[in-house]
Amino acid sequence: MDKNSESTSVLCTLLDKNDQSKYVFFTQKRSAGDINIGFTNGEDVWKTHLSEEILSQFFKTFSLKSTEDYTFKLKCACKAGRAFVKLQQDSAVLHFGAEPSDLSLSLSKLKDSEGRTEVKELLFKMADSLQQLESQGSSSSLSPVRSPQKRSSEFEPRKQHKGPVVAAVRKRLLGDSLINPGTKRKKPATGVAFDDEDDDE
Repeated sequence: MDKNSESTSVLCTLLDKNDQSKYVFFTQKRSAGDINIGFTNGEDVWKTHLSEEILSQFFKTFSLKSTEDYTFKLKCACKAGRAFVKLQQDSAVLHFGAEPSDLSLSLSKLKDSEGRTEVKELLFKMADSLQQLESQGSSSSLSPVRSPQKRSSEFEPRKQHKGPVVAAVRKRLLGDSLINPGTKRKKPATGVAFDDEDDDE
């Protein structure tokens, strides 16, 4: 039941095409094959219940094969910007298309306590969805493999710069006599000076 419920559950943003108001649209699959459909602006919640008989009528009208097809149609309408809301005092009509023949639903406004409970459940559902996405992203991420490659490419220019530095140091060793001429005779590299001293003795 849980797997079927997840496959027919919808949670997405609904942007009213008329006044650009934002809502969170959701569907909830029930065990008997019927579903709850609703939307909220974060403060108020509107919701309706569709029995299995009503759903079967929708299937015939819109040539749908299953509840999954039905909820997918609603989700696509919300994401495509075709949906809009007409709010009334204690109810609302949710339209999923511009034509009168397009799908529309009448929803009742929940009481404040019921609405808060519904928003709370939606928040936890969103958090669970984000956590699942993060866990999937971390397991498939290749960033630990890519980072050493980036580091190696960063190290290569530094190795190239070390070459001239080493050569410059060697030249300075040969030119030590310019700084301290007295050390020229003591350096092993100028062994001739040591031999001269031995010959003088």
